[in-house]
Amino acid sequence: MQDHYLALGVSSSASLADIKKAYRRQAARHHPDRSSAPDAATRFRVVQEAYDILGEPAKRETYDNNRKRNLLDDPMETARGIWSDYFQRLI
Repeated sequence: MQDHYLALGVSSSASLADIKKAYRRQAARHHPDRSSAPDAATRFRVVQEAYDILGEPAKRETYDNNRKRNLLDDPMETARGIWSDYFQRLI
């Protein structure tokens, strides 16, 4: 499961304005027309998907509820996924 908050670089308590600001910053950074990185298109799609979910209150609430449920159902697997996504971004 992709962590949309991590994709945008915001916390789960971020306001809608913070999410929009982070989206614009990440989209500009990873846009295939602006970035020469080989994975720019993939990262751009991840950022778009994150904003599509977190930028709409109803979708964000559903995402947050699923995120909490996954954390409670299998906390180790959820933690591994979050850390794996985090370290992939650092590399």
